[in-house]
Amino acid sequence: MLLQAARDFLMLLVTVDPIGTVALFVPLTASLSMQQRRVIARKAVIVAGAVLLGFLVAGEILLANLGIRLLSFQVAGGVVLFLFGLQMIFGTGVASPHLKTDAGHDIAVFPLALPAIASPGAIAAVVLLTDNHRHSIAE
Repeated sequence: MLLQAARDFLMLLVTVDPIGTVALFVPLTASLSMQQRRVIARKAVIVAGAVLLGFLVAGEILLANLGIRLLSFQVAGGVVLFLFGLQMIFGTGVASPHLKTDAGHDIAVFPLALPAIASPGAIAAVVLLTDNHRHSIAE
C-alpha cells in the first residue's frame, strides 16, 4: 500500500510540475509585493486543489454520464501525459516576463491554478489514479 501511495504521489508530482509552475509564477508576480505573492500562491493552490479534488470524487461519474468508458479515458489520458512529458523534455511553454494582465483578471486562477497546477495531465492522472473501477467512491 505504501509503495502504491509513493507511485501515486510521484505521478502527481510529475504532472503538476511545481518547478515549471514556479517558472510561470515568478514573471507573472514580479511587480507585486511579497505579501501579494503569498496571497496569489495560496489562492492558486487552493483553487487547483479544489479542482483536482472535484475530479478525484466526481471524475469517473462525470465520464460515465457523458458515455465515455474508463479505458477510452485512460488511452486519451496517456496521450496527454505523453505530450506533457515531451513538453517537459523540450522546455516549451515558459512564460514571458512581459505578460500583461487585464484589470479584474485574477492570475491566481488563470493561468496559475488552471492550467498550470491543475493541468489537463494532472486532472487525467487524478481520475486514472482513483481506482474507482475497483473501489466505490465511499471506499
